[in-house]
Amino acid sequence: MDWGFVVAGFAVGWLVGLTGVGGGSLMTPILLLFFNVKATVAVGTDLLYASLTKSVGVLAHGRLGNIDWRIVGLLGLGSVPASFVTTWFIGHYSLDSETVVTSIRFWLGVALLLTSLSVIFRHELLKTTQHEDHLPRPLVPFITVALGLFLGVMVTLTSVGAGALGVTALLLLYPNIHINRIIGSDVAHAVPLTLVAGLGHASLGTVDYGLLGTLLVGSVPGIWIGSHMTTRIDEQWVRSVLALILVYVGQKLCLPEWPQWLGVALTLTLLIVKGCLDARKKAKVTAEKHGVLRQQ
Repeated sequence: MDWGFVVAGFAVGWLVGLTGVGGGSLMTPILLLFFNVKATVAVGTDLLYASLTKSVGVLAHGRLGNIDWRIVGLLGLGSVPASFVTTWFIGHYSLDSETVVTSIRFWLGVALLLTSLSVIFRHELLKTTQHEDHLPRPLVPFITVALGLFLGVMVTLTSVGAGALGVTALLLLYPNIHINRIIGSDVAHAVPLTLVAGLGHASLGTVDYGLLGTLLVGSVPGIWIGSHMTTRIDEQWVRSVLALILVYVGQKLCLPEWPQWLGVALTLTLLIVKGCLDARKKAKVTAEKHGVLRQQ
């Protein structure tokens, strides 16, 4: 057993338990950049890893009634066929060809950059989408299927997208549905999607089962510990660090010719400005509350 993979599994599991960010956005880049695992093997192994870990979440959300099966069905209507087509595309070309490797690295980087934005602006998105319809309701089912198609391609190609990107898009499409039900529906959709995509990769021989078992050894206790530390650690600081890591890795994968410090510097500036604005808002709200109390 390679203890480096166990530690990586534990670290990813801990962050997932603490922040709720999908493991694919963390595990696949780690396997690619730190352990030099082949791109197709990293993606294929991570897909089955995700399907196994998230199946536990489906049971929990199902018991709590946090799954909207209509949304799951619409997403699956687009994602499952898209996954089959993407698997065919990967298998049609040589798995070690420059085309496949370059495509995986580029789109993985794009997915990580998008995920970093959803991590940074999650709370603002929750506030702005509550109880406000942004799209005509008759179009929402068709857009949901299109979203599933997009996720099917992205997840099969990169193993990223079923978590943070899926939840972000569903919040915009279904603002009247509670966040817990959105998350539960997204997890329920992620399980069959990652399973279908993972089995597709397995048929191509791009799943390392020994690596899969080693990652699970570390991630299971990591998720348990992380989920029990949410009340002890300021999640905002963790999410900020996570966003910086995602931007750094995302830029390195899809825009390697750019100066490596550029993305991190821009993100850090954005986080500082956002932190200052949030602090001003809190101070204003506190001052208004004190003013009301004094008047009373």
